[in-house]
Parts: sequence; C-alpha cells; structure tokens
Amino acid sequence: MSHHLSRRQMLHLATAAAAGLGLAACGNNGGTGGDDAGADGDSGKITVWSWTTAAQALRGVVPDFERDNPGIKVDVQDLGNPAIWDKITVGLASGGKGVGDVLHIGVDYLPGYMEKFPKAFADLSKLGADKYEDAFAEGLWPTTLGKDKAVHALPWEVNPLGLFYRNDYFEKAEVDPASITSWDDLIAAGPKIRAATGAQLIGLDKPGTTQDMDFFQNLMQLQGAFYFDHEGKVTLASDEAVKAMTIIKRLNDAGLMADTAGTGTGKRLLSQGKLACAPYPAWAIEYLSTNYAQQSGKWRVMQPPAAVPGGKRSVIVNSTFLTVSATSPRRKAAWRFIEYALTQPAQINKMFAAGGVFPALKAAYDDPKFDAPNPFYGGQKVLRSFTDSLALGSDATNFTGDYSRALKLASDAQSQVLVKGAEPADALKAAAKQLAQQTGRQQAA
Repeated sequence: MSHHLSRRQMLHLATAAAAGLGLAACGNNGGTGGDDAGADGDSGKITVWSWTTAAQALRGVVPDFERDNPGIKVDVQDLGNPAIWDKITVGLASGGKGVGDVLHIGVDYLPGYMEKFPKAFADLSKLGADKYEDAFAEGLWPTTLGKDKAVHALPWEVNPLGLFYRNDYFEKAEVDPASITSWDDLIAAGPKIRAATGAQLIGLDKPGTTQDMDFFQNLMQLQGAFYFDHEGKVTLASDEAVKAMTIIKRLNDAGLMADTAGTGTGKRLLSQGKLACAPYPAWAIEYLSTNYAQQSGKWRVMQPPAAVPGGKRSVIVNSTFLTVSATSPRRKAAWRFIEYALTQPAQINKMFAAGGVFPALKAAYDDPKFDAPNPFYGGQKVLRSFTDSLALGSDATNFTGDYSRALKLASDAQSQVLVKGAEPADALKAAAKQLAQQTGRQQAA
C-alpha cells in the first residue's frame, strides 16, 4: 500500500489521537523552551522521525549525506502512522523532551503545532533557510512560517489534486473529457456515463463512519477556502463551504454517488469498475496502477473540475515537511541533513523513486522521468500533468490546532445532508456555530 494512501486512511485516527492527548487543551503557553533549550552543534548523531515508506526513502539519502558530511551520523526511525503523532504531541507538550532532532510532519499538524507550541521548532531562517523561499511549489511556503515570520520547516512532499477517470467509460458514453471544466459539467454528463456503463461518478462514505471529508475539503480548497481562514477564524459556514456541500448534495440527489461505508467498500467498487471517477491527489498515480493492474490502459487523469464555473482548477490538498526540534543539541547538523535531502534534485528524486513521495522541490521536475509516458494511463505523461498543475499555483491551507474538531463537525453536517436530507447551508451554519463554541474562535464575517 502506498505511503500516501496509508497516511490518508490513518489521518482520522491520528487527529483523534492528538485531540485525546490534549493538543488543543495545551494552550498557547509557549510550548518548548525555544532556542536556549537546544544547541547548534554541527556534528554527532542525529535522529530523524518519520513513518513507513517515507522513512525508507529518507534512509536512502543517509549514505551520501554521511559521505559528504563527515562527523554527522543519521538514524532514521520509522515510528509508524499514527503513532508518530502521539509521540510528537506528547513530546512537545512536555517541553520538547525526548523528541527526535528532525521531525517529519504533515500540513494537517504543522500549523497547529506552531500555533500551540510557538517555540517548539528551531528558527531555520538563522541557518539560511530563507534563500529557498522560491524553490518549492507555490502555496507551501506560508505553512513553514511561524508567528515570528521565521522559517521553521522545509517542504518535502506535495500533493496536487487531480481527477482520475475511466477513459473507456467516457468514450462509451461519448463524453469528451475536454468538455469537463467544472463540476456542473461533470454532473450534467453523469447520467450519460451511468446509462452507458452502469457506473456512478464517485464514491463517498455517506453516513460518515470514517469521516470521509477529503472531497468536501478539496472542493473548498479549489475556491481558496477551508474550515478556517488565515487568521484562524471559523469559515465552515462560508459561501465556499456551502457551494462545496451543495455539489455533494447534487451528486447524491442525481444518483451519481455510491456509498462507500464499510471496510474495503471503496476499493471493491473501484475493482468492480463501478466508479467512473476518483478525485485523488498525486499519490493515486502509484496507488491505482499497483492495486488495479487489470485496468491498465483504461484510466487517465485531468485537472480537477472547478467548483465554480470558470474557477480555479489547480490546488494543493496536502503536503509534508521536515523541521528541526528547538531542543535538539545538534540543530546545525539536523538542518544540514534537511537541506541536503530536500533541496537537491538528485536526492529528492531518489526518495521519490524509493517511497513515492511526490517532491515539492520545483527543480526536481526537470528530471526526464516527469515526461515519461505511463502505460497504465494509456501512455499519458501523468507526472507532468501534475507538475503543470503545480505551476499554476495554489493557496496555503490553515489547518490550525483545531482541525480534528472541524473534521468531526463537518463530517456530521455532511451525513445530515446525505442521509437526512438537510440543506447544506443549515447544516453548515449549525456546525460552524458549534466549532466556534468548542474552540473559542470567532466566525469570519
């Protein structure tokens, strides 16, 4: 199973675990001890915390790094997912004691950690990180900045959104993929595709047994919105959120959405050819070709349809970063490893090949592999289609430290719409009110 799919499936467990450990309840008390708690040692042994195939990919960098940086030894530790979030959260809540020197952290956690523990991560601007501001895919850099406007992480993985679709189904239904520029277009074409193939457009866990909110979030992100704005105010009842939920309701009301509730249901429906589309990020390139090899040549990918006709069709929906613990006694050595691994195209592409972690470094895209035709996708240059999407830019997403609360309330609202027939605006208005009350955050106007 791919690194990315594992992370996507475990996210809901991980966010719940972090909430149970009291991340939101820790308060904005400064967290770890800051710069004085660590030291800027540039030699010795550093530990790197990561998980699954990402950890394996990082290990592939170690021999070259140790050769080029004598005096530094690197121990990459696979803590597993979601166990890594428990360990990081507990460590930061206790002042940074016992955490690794280098931490691999997802965008769903990094803003919340920096919000609750503003001194948890080393100031990498002091070590020269600012010069890489333009080196990574647009939309990622704001997430690296703390309240002090200093850099506290470097981007590693980026996942631009795509719409994977069964080209054979579109051909059978005589639907031209080029004509699909918005979800209005796809919903209009849906009945033709279903009549010709028997397949529904997409699948979603309607009762919310797994908090299946990626699609809703992606539709908001395509509009430059999320559960919170960049000031941390609640935007769950915004016009963009209502538009996103309305698209979901329209798909369901038109009979174009399959219910994927239940263990393995979504995978079974894909295997049986009962879903015509899959709105997935770039990690799905490997996932689909690995798990559905019998469907080789039938799939293609396009930019995601715009949520609003004429609107954006490019968006980064998730990403991961490497950061240095402020309590590390070897911060310079830890920074040198991060810089070595994430700013050199040869190293980042080596990790991409080993672990499937789509690189955020723009210079990596000059590698010929990004122009290689992929047989599973009928010879389409699928990697290049995603880098082209990244070139269009994306807005940063502020997950905050209250993401798990927002996820639960949004999931409940979605289930009310899909199962009980609630109106999107009403369900989201109630959810936003609860979210504001639970978090003490203001609602945006």
